[in-house]
Amino acid sequence: KEVTATCDRFIKALVNADKTVLEELTASELSYGHSSGKEENKTQFIGRIASGSVDFVTIDISDQTIKLAAKSAIVRHVFISKLVDDGKTLDVKIGVMMVWQKQKGKWKLLARQAFKL
Repeated sequence: KEVTATCDRFIKALVNADKTVLEELTASELSYGHSSGKEENKTQFIGRIASGSVDFVTIDISDQTIKLAAKSAIVRHVFISKLVDDGKTLDVKIGVMMVWQKQKGKWKLLARQAFKL
C-alpha cells in the first residue's frame, strides 16, 4: 500500500509539475531512462519537468505490479499519457519499470526505465 501510494503521488507530481514533490520522491542517484534510450540524472529529469519543457497533460497507469525485495520495490506498469514535449503534442503508450528504494524510512525512486510495447 505504501509503495502504491508513493507511485500515485509521483504520477500526480508529474502532471502537476510539482518540483518539490519530485525532489522529495527521487533518490540523488536517480537513473531515469526513456523509451528512446535517453538517460537523465535527477537534476536533468526534474529540470525538464519544472521548466515546462515537458508537460504531462494526462497520465493513466494500468496493469501495475509491485514486488518487494528487502528495502527495494520493483514496480512495472503500462504508462499512457498525453504530453507536450518541446512544443510537440504526443500520445504515448509505453511500458515502465521503476526501482524504488527505502532510504531513511521513505520510498525514493532510484531507477526508471521505459520501453516500447
